[in-house]
Amino acid sequence: MTIDSHTSLYGVIGNPLGHSLSPIMHNAAFSATCLNAVYLAFETEDVEGCLRGMRALHIKGMSVTIPHKSAVIPYLDEVDPLAKMIGAVNTIVNENGRLVGYNTDARGAAQALEEKVDLAGRNCLILGAGGAARAIGFMLREKGVTLAVANRSERRGKNLASVLESPFYPLNRLDEARPDLLIQTTSVGMYPRIDRSPAPEHILKPGMAVMDIIYNPVETELLRMARARGCVTIGGLSMFMRQGAEQFRLWTGMTPPVSVMTDAVEEALSRQA
Repeated sequence: MTIDSHTSLYGVIGNPLGHSLSPIMHNAAFSATCLNAVYLAFETEDVEGCLRGMRALHIKGMSVTIPHKSAVIPYLDEVDPLAKMIGAVNTIVNENGRLVGYNTDARGAAQALEEKVDLAGRNCLILGAGGAARAIGFMLREKGVTLAVANRSERRGKNLASVLESPFYPLNRLDEARPDLLIQTTSVGMYPRIDRSPAPEHILKPGMAVMDIIYNPVETELLRMARARGCVTIGGLSMFMRQGAEQFRLWTGMTPPVSVMTDAVEEALSRQA
């Protein structure tokens, strides 16, 4: 591609961002669709400054990741009803200076889960209390799944549990939740610290479904343990690709080249392995 004065700018904000493959995914999509656009990573703690800059520099779209998914909301002009209900935004569209927030995590997670698991009657324990946990929790509640929340920070965990009208469990009492669906939404086990798991092996039972939204590595330590103990495992790559495809659609109005985006991410992961 040729970068010139007409090149449209997109990016991702969060901290840390060393693990992120969003630039690879979206730049592959821009190239495949012949769009004069580039996607960059902006590692920052200054959320307000970033969104001021988004307006001033006419940045057309932004992904939002840990830990800013809720923090961006006060600085937006409009929030999509689903994102407002969830209380977390992972996608911002710049509509001629008006910043509109969306949440594509919920739809991406639902599609990834339902590809492998019948959600009806499930008893789900969500590990984590950040933006992705909120999105997945609201989505599962709408589908009639019984929920519980566990988190390292009791204050944040109890807050999310209250919003979801579900019980809260400290990490040392996970056994009491008795889940048959476990969804891991924290950064524990993410590259480069891939030897860690946020849940002990003994709570993983044969037949349980275990989803880890981390996509780097493709199989986290938690998923490795779950597979060894006879659980159905769902990796984060499927959710990542689905939510990224919806971001591309929101930003450009075009059909996302999903196969190209997936090939680019899988190639990057294979080089890292």
